[in-house]
Amino acid sequence: MSTQSLDVTVVGWIGSDVTLFPAREGRQAYTSFRVASTRRYFDRSTGAWRDGRTEWFRVKVWRALAVNAAASLRKGDPVVAHGRLSTEEWVSADGTPRSGLVLEAVTVAHDLAFGSSNFRRTISGAARAEDVPADVTDLEEVPDEPNERFVPASAVDDGEAEPETESEEIDELREGARSWPESELAASR
Repeated sequence: MSTQSLDVTVVGWIGSDVTLFPAREGRQAYTSFRVASTRRYFDRSTGAWRDGRTEWFRVKVWRALAVNAAASLRKGDPVVAHGRLSTEEWVSADGTPRSGLVLEAVTVAHDLAFGSSNFRRTISGAARAEDVPADVTDLEEVPDEPNERFVPASAVDDGEAEPETESEEIDELREGARSWPESELAASR
């Protein structure tokens, strides 16, 4: 067994439908989709950001990850995928030999720089196959409340009167009477 492999991480956008190929006759389930990754760089001569060449990768994931990816990912989603890069060769319908880069991913996730995600744990395949419910008797129930890491605005006293309604806040921002919070400005960059 070789210890040398080409492990890479690809950051990009899903550019095709996410297709699940179910397990059958001794074959594991797998999911396949294409990811486009475009390098962006700052061109000092023009003072603007420019797009480089777009590279396309076929991403394949197997087993439970295949099922979870098919349930979670959609065309147009920003993703991060990590795995082993290889070349796949085939003959097209018109007889032309073709090849392409394939990433056999062991990890796939939404790129949270562009949005938020809500994780749901799945039951293992072994438990699902036996139709045995998971034992949750010793687990603590977590209430369905907003994320407690954030402090409500009413708990912060910055010495300024807060607007009564959301529309008043938007008006103040448009008129320049208030500035955007730094955390929101940083997140939008």
